[in-house]
Amino acid sequence: MKENQPLYLDPKLPLETRVDDLVSRMTLEEKISQMVHPAPAIERLGVPEYNWWNECLHGVGRAGVATVFPQAIGLAATWNVELMRQVATAISDEARAKHHESLRRGIRQIYTGLTYWSPNVNIFRDPRWGRGQETYASVPTSLRGWAWRLSRASG
Repeated sequence: MKENQPLYLDPKLPLETRVDDLVSRMTLEEKISQMVHPAPAIERLGVPEYNWWNECLHGVGRAGVATVFPQAIGLAATWNVELMRQVATAISDEARAKHHESLRRGIRQIYTGLTYWSPNVNIFRDPRWGRGQETYASVPTSLRGWAWRLSRASG
């Protein structure tokens, strides 16, 4: 590490140490500015802009050409937890590749970040919501079982 280099810029240090150092250097206004999805750059600290609005419920198609998978409720109807894990792995691999390509090209717009609002684990109990295809189940015990098995599935 260079002399007088902030701790948050040293990739050899633990993440928690780096985060604590960076946040301690931010003003209240800068911290607040990072709480919206089009978070602006903090140039004095070398923090680039970042848009953390993205979703990948059945693929990362909003970030351009991508593999598209069945909606969550259709995938859940297979009762195949291994298939769900494989789909989730494929989506996450493609998402990371798309994110790194966007960074390489200097693109930091909506749908290019590495933060995703997926999967939707809401229990679909009320059809007035109108987005049941985005959920995995209407039965809490099924969803709990799938989540538990997916979290323990080997890769």
